[in-house]
Amino acid sequence: MCESKSGFTDFNKPDVELVIWQRSLSKDLHSWIKQAITSAFPEFRLLISPRDTQLALELAFDECGLRAGAVRGLFIRDICDLVEVFAETTFSDLVDVRLERIDGDACWKFHRDSVRARLLTTYLGPTTEWVRETYADEALGKQKYFKGPLERLGLNDVAMFSGSSAGHKYGGVVHRSPPIAGTGEVRLLLCLNQETVVSPDLWVRENHYSE
Repeated sequence: MCESKSGFTDFNKPDVELVIWQRSLSKDLHSWIKQAITSAFPEFRLLISPRDTQLALELAFDECGLRAGAVRGLFIRDICDLVEVFAETTFSDLVDVRLERIDGDACWKFHRDSVRARLLTTYLGPTTEWVRETYADEALGKQKYFKGPLERLGLNDVAMFSGSSAGHKYGGVVHRSPPIAGTGEVRLLLCLNQETVVSPDLWVRENHYSE
């Protein structure tokens, strides 16, 4: 656990598989997200250089009709900051950025990610659930019948998970998206990854905007 984004430097230590930055965001931002997600809210997946993230997000919000303003700017800035943190922590020139509105049971099964590192934060709704290594095999085996102990991220907490490609002792953190189908709950999830073969084409500034 850490209290600032500087704590992610510990992620690259050989015995660290999960770093959680415990944080809170402004009530104004939370209210804006809650209201905006019921109407036009951009969902996207981009492979992008950190330096281009702000422009790409501004264009995405413009296209869906959410007007520029102070709170929108805070949200975009927060995503940009997290992209920069992820890129620095994983030594990546490009970041696979996914912002997703979820109202069903996406990735509800306990699993380890098939990546070296993944950053997750939930801006709205139920948050990512994970289990300590002691209970990992039980959770993977029992799945929906697993009764815990179960850990949950706090709303707006930022977590860097190691996956099965990291080469760590335990093979990555076992976690899942909370099952919410039929509950009326809506989640807004940000997921950051390194570039892989399933990443989208590179977002190129010149193809979208001319200064």
